Amino acid sequence: MRRSRGLTAALVLSLAGAGTGIGLVLMPEASAITPPVAFTADELPTWQPNGIVFAMAQANGTVFAGGTFSAVRPPDGTSGAEQEAVNFVALDAATGKPTSCKLAFTIGDGSATVRALAVSKDKKTLYAGGYFGAVNGTPVSSAAAIDIESCTPKASFHPGFPATVRDLAVTDDTLYAAGDFGTVEGQTRERFAAVDAGSGALKPFVANADEPGRAIEITPDGKNALLGGDFFSVNGSNTHALAVVNATTGAVAKTYSNIPSNSVVKDIATDSTGFYTGNEGSGGGVFDGRIGLRLSDFSEKWRDRCLGATQAVLPYDGVLYSSSHAHDCSLEGQFPDGKRNFFNAQLTDYEGASPAPVDGFVRSPRKLGWHPTANDGLGEGIGPRAMTIAEKGDVKYMWAGGEFTAINGKPQQALTRFASTGDVGAPTTPVASAGSVKPGEVQVRWRTSYDADDSKLTYRIYRNGSASPIATVAAESLEWERPQASWNDTTVKAGQSYTYRVTATDAAGNTSALSATASVTVPSSVQAYPNQVRADGANLYWRYDDTVSPYVADSSESGNTSGIQLNAPALRQTPGAISGASTAMGFNGTSQQVYSDHRQTVGSAFSVETWFKTNTTRGGKLIGFGNNTTRNSGTYDKQIYMTNTGRLVFGVYNGSTRTVSTGLFDTYNDNKWHHVVGTLGAGGMELIVDGQSKGTLNVTSAISYEGYWHVGGDNLGSWPTKPTSNFFAGQIDETAVYPKALTAAQAKNHYDLAKAPSDTVSKVSATEDTYINQGAPSAANGASTSLAVRGTSAYETYLRFNLPAAPAGQVLKSAALQIKTSTQASAGTADKVSVVPVTGAWSGASTTFNNKPTLGTTPLGAFASVPDGSAIQSTPLDTAALSPVLGSSYSLALTSTGTDPLWIWSMESTAADAAPQLVLTFGPK
Repeated sequence: MRRSRGLTAALVLSLAGAGTGIGLVLMPEASAITPPVAFTADELPTWQPNGIVFAMAQANGTVFAGGTFSAVRPPDGTSGAEQEAVNFVALDAATGKPTSCKLAFTIGDGSATVRALAVSKDKKTLYAGGYFGAVNGTPVSSAAAIDIESCTPKASFHPGFPATVRDLAVTDDTLYAAGDFGTVEGQTRERFAAVDAGSGALKPFVANADEPGRAIEITPDGKNALLGGDFFSVNGSNTHALAVVNATTGAVAKTYSNIPSNSVVKDIATDSTGFYTGNEGSGGGVFDGRIGLRLSDFSEKWRDRCLGATQAVLPYDGVLYSSSHAHDCSLEGQFPDGKRNFFNAQLTDYEGASPAPVDGFVRSPRKLGWHPTANDGLGEGIGPRAMTIAEKGDVKYMWAGGEFTAINGKPQQALTRFASTGDVGAPTTPVASAGSVKPGEVQVRWRTSYDADDSKLTYRIYRNGSASPIATVAAESLEWERPQASWNDTTVKAGQSYTYRVTATDAAGNTSALSATASVTVPSSVQAYPNQVRADGANLYWRYDDTVSPYVADSSESGNTSGIQLNAPALRQTPGAISGASTAMGFNGTSQQVYSDHRQTVGSAFSVETWFKTNTTRGGKLIGFGNNTTRNSGTYDKQIYMTNTGRLVFGVYNGSTRTVSTGLFDTYNDNKWHHVVGTLGAGGMELIVDGQSKGTLNVTSAISYEGYWHVGGDNLGSWPTKPTSNFFAGQIDETAVYPKALTAAQAKNHYDLAKAPSDTVSKVSATEDTYINQGAPSAANGASTSLAVRGTSAYETYLRFNLPAAPAGQVLKSAALQIKTSTQASAGTADKVSVVPVTGAWSGASTTFNNKPTLGTTPLGAFASVPDGSAIQSTPLDTAALSPVLGSSYSLALTSTGTDPLWIWSMESTAADAAPQLVLTFGPK
């Protein structure tokens, strides 16, 4: 029997998103957990049985576990420390160690097992049910009462249950039982019975069921009993798997007919918010999830139709915790079929009004960020089977038992526990990206992190290696729902390069490592093609400029639908489809694809757009929508695919398959870049290739379902002219999805813009560098890993670059010098540092203060000052002075008139982004 208990929520300091200035970083209270989740996902050291735990209960800081096992061992499996524990163990809730209470549940013939445990309201008596004939030698018949203080069986309590007892519930004076029995004390009591809690004498309660009883619970007012099991009738009334009966007489009060015949109720729990079932089934059309019901009239308020048999449910402070092996929550709009989630938490009720029913059922309230992991384990491969909450020393502990053999990836058998405080697990490291398509703005974006016990994380963005964040952003994520988050930096300057790194912090202050560095150069003018895609309203825009697997950044304005690379497609393939701009992604045609990381529905109007290049004769899917991610989708449409001969097909499903194809001789597997757009809207379907309409169809609707975008592959089933391969072999670039039908003119404009000349950016690293030191006038520093600049006493730094010539038809539009300060203390300077041309000869191997080169008198640019801390710094340079020397070797010097030295990394340093660089932007004349 379970009761919800109040929990005082930990105070959590909420961090609001910052603007473009320096964000104020306030650390939240240590060890806090974001409500309404009440427990961390960090497993605590707990002794382990050598078998399976089926039942749990708790009283006065002690946790009782029953099942089928013969011994327990320490968490670390210390040799020789094993203790005998015959199907039962009592453990200290706070330490996880066995107590002095030892009980052996045995039987003369067969294998004994404990399947049910319940504690009396006064916490003095523990009741046990299962299949056993004695407790510490005291004869019993599958049910026993234990005095908790003395840890001894009560000889006076010995009701006769001739078969397995599977669940127990206790009130002030009555013990209720569910199981396989047909009689109790020689009287007919089929699968459910009630006995006196003190003497064990049979009570007049009669609720005869035709199949086994697996769960029994009493409503908080004590008036009704909630029955669960395999049955199809109770007291002659048709009701499957669930029934409500009078707690005194057993008379049927409520029947149920909407649980599938191949599903059973394994557990029932109740609190003030309602009562909840955990269901298990097998076969097609099975129901494996949870149902929330009202106590007022016993009607259903919601149904969670996740697949993966639920074994235990436990409501606690407005949250329903459950143990199962849920692997497919597609019907709930959550994770698709795949990974097993053994522990879940969800609200017991909606935060507002309940949503409209879907397929006749109200979907369950949202899942919360609590994801300890387990495995299938022994026996039936079920995973966790039982849960209870105990308190000791003002700390609450969630205990779980079952047949698992690992928790959070570490060996741990049959028992584990989680506390209400002491969160030590940090979020995963964000994967960051940065892009810029116009002057004055950089879009910094990252795949949100995953934290096992916190769904709302705080992200800090660091620019150019600064120790202080330039912005702070809060975003929500779950293990299976990690939308892209983004922040726009509007303080950047055209022609300059910037780097960004991002961290994630949970409510307890645990912080991830810094993301890998994301670099970007701000263009000097608007990049026409990507700017137009964004202006035309793309809500997904994958440019494939990513440098880190498995993330594909969304460059759309909304920027929340990142992609995940599957099976490592090739990154940064050149040249891309857009003149002088984006790189492409390469796909092998057998297993590689990118799928969106955000579950969504597609409206009644949409457009899909992409560029591709291939010479394949096996066809494949370019882009499409489907209801799975890493597995073949079972529902799929809104797709463009290539046939074996190189024709293109655009199709949707609206009760039948509807397609538009290119002509018999319009083939596109010629190893050239091509642009394809498929649209659906009030005007019908249209397929547009390379700016030309290739066909229309009077179809204005497509099936609506929740799913994910796929690029490079997914199921094609038996669609018309299906190619040999579902997967595309070739390169794909500039994929976009729109929530409207693009016009043919818009599609042609995109095609034309892609072919127009555009800006190109060249990053040129120094090929030689050195510095001179007045304090050591004869020293040559050409091999030094750092460089120095100061006026008095003098340091000067010299840099040599091999400048590229301007591309044909283009001119130098902007130039900037990029340096990185070293990790030396006070590496920055408060003084102005000038960038001047070197007019005299010099060599890194031989230049000293005594033979330093002549410098020009007109500065090319300057750093007004440079802050301390190892970070990238950049300053614009005079393009008029640099344009005449393009295509030659050119030298710059860094000088100062002040006394505060600047220390920067040289080209010889191994530090990331260390080498001094020129960033040159070329564009049309």
